[in-house]
Amino acid sequence: MQEGDPAPAWSAERPVADAAGGDGFGEFVVSMMPILRRVVGARVRDRQLVDDLVQETVTRVMAASSRIDREALIPYGIVTARNLVSAVGKSENTAQRNAHLLVENATNPGPDGSVLQREERSMVGAALAHLSPDEREVLLAHEVAGTGTAELAARRNTSPGAIAAQLNRTRAKLRVEYLLADSAVTVPTDRCRPVLFALSAGDRRRQRELDTAGHLLSCDECLQLSMNLFERRPPSTPDNEARIMVTADADVVKARQQGRTIAARAGFTATELTVIATAISEVARNIVKFARRGEIVVRLIDEAERKGVSIVARDSGPGIEDVSKALRDGYSTYQGLGLGLPGARRLMDEFDIVSEVGTGTTVSMTKWR
Repeated sequence: MQEGDPAPAWSAERPVADAAGGDGFGEFVVSMMPILRRVVGARVRDRQLVDDLVQETVTRVMAASSRIDREALIPYGIVTARNLVSAVGKSENTAQRNAHLLVENATNPGPDGSVLQREERSMVGAALAHLSPDEREVLLAHEVAGTGTAELAARRNTSPGAIAAQLNRTRAKLRVEYLLADSAVTVPTDRCRPVLFALSAGDRRRQRELDTAGHLLSCDECLQLSMNLFERRPPSTPDNEARIMVTADADVVKARQQGRTIAARAGFTATELTVIATAISEVARNIVKFARRGEIVVRLIDEAERKGVSIVARDSGPGIEDVSKALRDGYSTYQGLGLGLPGARRLMDEFDIVSEVGTGTTVSMTKWR
């Protein structure tokens, strides 16, 4: 530890078993969080990136806890945090936070994957062709190149809010054009596209101006397209709940970010939120590693005089043959850290797992405020 770093908050008198996964492991993690947050926060301004780096540091400290002397764990964590900060480039973080909304990288496309990908690219290309050159330039700069609204506004001598509004309109237009290309439908009148654009954007004022309801009653094509358009939009969820489909590594980041946002509404402290997000991250990583797909549902819970958050992770993977073995520290079938289930169990107040071979696994966790 270098001069000027905070002193370890974990007492050397604490038993070794606490660091290695005993009853006091959760307290040990909590005591470490403020130190790691100060170390990372002194070098990174993006609060979300700070959270991600602290969570990744905790995961690595957990992996090292069985082979590093107890007094060296916090210094090890500080060095690990610094290394992670150095390793994360600005462009990589921006690309991750502004991933393209339409294109996904399929890890196992299957025998028809190349054909489907060509068809997808063709439909996306057809949709983009209906945008104006200015709309395409701004959209691709933001979604693909990762250029922020402030920088785009400076280039165009306008405000970030105006750029954000333009992006929303362009996305709404792109959704309609993509749907038209996918459905191979030719709209019968010049009024159809403006009506569909207003519906896609959720612009109620424009919908009233266009008498959208009257148009849908008279145009079968737009009525059917509007139904398909709304089916493609993600279903709305209550403010106290988040549902995240997990199929790839990027979804792990999304799950812990949305889970943290939901948990914050219960009044958890910043340290407790990091613990919750870390547990979500671990079960999400298990889904990506072992299952074809899965879903994580985070809900606020309010029972009697206490509040908390519930996390349920379900997958349709191969299931776990020996659950007790999978809950042991260090157990892993993919040569990874082996922290997912045992690490998440120690961080949460309540933990339950049900698994059936050939069907899938459900992990339920609860953290009380």
